[in-house]
Amino acid sequence: MGHIYLGCSFVLTDVRLIQILIPDGKRQAVLEVLEEKGVGYSVAEETEHEEYDVVVQFPLPTSAVESVLDELQSVGIDESTYTIVLDVEAVISEEFDELLEEYSDKTDDEEDDVEHRGITGEERIAREEILTRANELVTATPTYVVLTLLSAVIATAGMLLDSPATVVGSMVIAPLIGPTLAASVGTVLNERTLLHRGLKLQVLGILVAIGSAAVFALLVRFLFLVPPGLEILELGEINERASPNFLVLPIALGAGIAGMLSLMTGVSAGLVGVMIAVALIPPAAAVGLGIAFGVPRLAIGAGVLVTVNVLSINLSSLAALWFEGYRPEHWFNIGEARGAVVKQVVALILIISLTSVFLVGVTYNSHVAGNVEEEIRQEVDDELELADAQLELRDITVTRSGILPPQETDRVAVRIAIGPDDDPPRLVDRLKQRIEAVTETDVDMEVEYVLVERAGSATTTEA
Repeated sequence: MGHIYLGCSFVLTDVRLIQILIPDGKRQAVLEVLEEKGVGYSVAEETEHEEYDVVVQFPLPTSAVESVLDELQSVGIDESTYTIVLDVEAVISEEFDELLEEYSDKTDDEEDDVEHRGITGEERIAREEILTRANELVTATPTYVVLTLLSAVIATAGMLLDSPATVVGSMVIAPLIGPTLAASVGTVLNERTLLHRGLKLQVLGILVAIGSAAVFALLVRFLFLVPPGLEILELGEINERASPNFLVLPIALGAGIAGMLSLMTGVSAGLVGVMIAVALIPPAAAVGLGIAFGVPRLAIGAGVLVTVNVLSINLSSLAALWFEGYRPEHWFNIGEARGAVVKQVVALILIISLTSVFLVGVTYNSHVAGNVEEEIRQEVDDELELADAQLELRDITVTRSGILPPQETDRVAVRIAIGPDDDPPRLVDRLKQRIEAVTETDVDMEVEYVLVERAGSATTTEA
């Protein structure tokens, strides 16, 4: 964050210092562009490189960097020269204050391809900066693989412990935000190398997460580090990934937009990276758990969740970057980039729509299951009221079977409290008949009576 101090005024703004090595013969043209833009500058002679004449440096508001560099490109300042963009702590200059006001008031339609400011406004960093930041977020492959592996193993352990804190902790070290944002930046700015690297690392990261989770879960299972016969779907952290509903979609879309906004504004992507990891690491670990414990429902449900999340994050981050007005450096690449963005968006929407059918099915299945359980509870209450003994419904457990929705109710277990002076009535057949009328399927019925003795306000319960 730069600071501008003018007399008794104190203004905060984002400031960048631009340093350019000017090739021989281009000095006058560069200085004319800067003077026309009202940019104050300093010039130093360059003696170490014969092909360069001088070094020019000048401060700019962050929102002005892209447009000024584009103007300088028209006079020959491009990739063949050296241009350095630095963050600045303070600028003390009335001339710079005037420049700041000029770019603060500048309208969005001055340039048809780069001046659109979207929702980030003046905080938006230049194309060159966002490209540099995207490259910095893509860590070296060995480091990326190790961090992803550790994150997935910790998440797997946390889910087996049913510990939300451990699962959240696993996301902090996950490096998945880099490849996701890099792929979007590569597409919009027509940087094919960055795009391909981002896509490859995303696929590699998901495969590493699933594989490491599966191997770790197998070791835990066969080394008897968890109780034998553990029903992993009874653990809350695991069960919620086995049956994802439609609400996971806005979470993933929001994570992608937040990640790209952090990149476009130069804000630290650390916390946003955790949000992206939330959508990817635990579901990928759940797929590994489903494979290791032989639970197809978990592997399929979590697999669909991973697919929907990774595609939705890519879609929303890509759309956010394009909406903000970022375009390739050269105008003749804009059409190619636009075509690539459109094709990628259409493909992502199509695949997300297809996979979201599963989410819709799960959401509908949950709604139906809730209604069925409520009707079953009502039928049990009605039957207990007809009994001669004093009976009290304590609990109902409804078990549904099936890997894919819709699932069918196949077992109902009822716990009923009964007084010590009453004989347990034979309710199984009557309850079974009532419940099967609700479910329209054959149901295994189980009734458990719990003996309850009351002395004053005290209650003694015996199974």
